[in-house]
Amino acid sequence: MEEAILIRKSQQGDMDAFEQLILLYEKKVYTIAYKYMGNHEDASDIAQEALIKTYQSIGSFRGESSFSTWIGRITANKCLDELRKRKRIQVTSLSEEMELEEGAVQRELPAEDFTPEEHVVQQETVQYVQTMLNRLKDEYRVVLILRELEGRSYEEIAELLSCSLGTVKSRISRARNYLKTQILADKKGEGSKKGVGR
Repeated sequence: MEEAILIRKSQQGDMDAFEQLILLYEKKVYTIAYKYMGNHEDASDIAQEALIKTYQSIGSFRGESSFSTWIGRITANKCLDELRKRKRIQVTSLSEEMELEEGAVQRELPAEDFTPEEHVVQQETVQYVQTMLNRLKDEYRVVLILRELEGRSYEEIAELLSCSLGTVKSRISRARNYLKTQILADKKGEGSKKGVGR
């Protein structure tokens, strides 16, 4: 059945249609939640909350963006709400496997050609990047992940986070400048644990 028909029937209260619609997007919702939360348990909880919110809000879907973008925004907002509630940042493991529709994949590049020494350096680099991300406030960390790790455009990020293009550019610029300053300070042994905007 076409997606548009499933959406319309779901808006009319047809639970079978809604279940069919959700089957098309549950993996996408989980994948988005996993990117933000960094572990299976939290991602599963957030994905479930996002699907419930989708059901509660489907009557307000007007097709101004694609359904995929709309449900992605709901999921991202649920993740941001949870991160704000915790008032701390959960660092995404860059070496942890990530579940995608195509199966599990590694976040980092395989180290087949690395010597043991190079592998240690790589692991230290990954840990250092995680530490640096940990110093960022949620809103800066999220835009940086979306831009640098996921390769999304400024426009996509603005739509996903429901904020202006200027806000996205400003946050990315501040996050990059902060990281650059911290890296230079760390090289001089003057690194601070205080994060941008904290």
